[in-house]
Amino acid sequence: ALGGHSDLLAGLVTGRDDLLAAVRTARKVYGGILDPDAAWLLERGMKTLAARVERQGRTAAEIAAWLERDPRVSRVLYPGLPSHPDHAVARRVLRDGFGGMVTFGCAGGLPAARALADRVRLVANAPSLGGVESLLSLPLYTSHAYLSPEERSATGVSDDLIRLSIGLEDAADLRADLDQALGAPA
Repeated sequence: ALGGHSDLLAGLVTGRDDLLAAVRTARKVYGGILDPDAAWLLERGMKTLAARVERQGRTAAEIAAWLERDPRVSRVLYPGLPSHPDHAVARRVLRDGFGGMVTFGCAGGLPAARALADRVRLVANAPSLGGVESLLSLPLYTSHAYLSPEERSATGVSDDLIRLSIGLEDAADLRADLDQALGAPA
């Protein structure tokens, strides 16, 4: 998300010294300096970081509220919604917005989630998140694919779950795309 254009891999690691020992070892093996092209891409992207994050958060809040009212959606997890279990903590800690990630479940289970992923036109179905384009992924097939069904369930990841990383598109366009992709109400 620092670069924002899905065209580089870079970042930083911070923490207590005792927790960073493994990172220091890995840096000695793999190196710790970006190549000049990646550094330029990172610098370019960081110039728009504040504007991107603000817009993505504003759009995500609108999309999350819309999804929460839709009967085709079984649940919405977005820290900016009062229904989120950690909303009070998020309000206290996240002073500048609640981020651009919206997680939701499809009322029709896995078949409905897969159909949505196949039908979106504006939103891309991709495992990478945090770019200028809106992307979605099904954790069942990406981030949580190697966990057993019991482990996924214990972490709250159901088969119908969709992670939606909001990009810079207009909220009305995203709503229209998700609306048509969710299909006819049951």
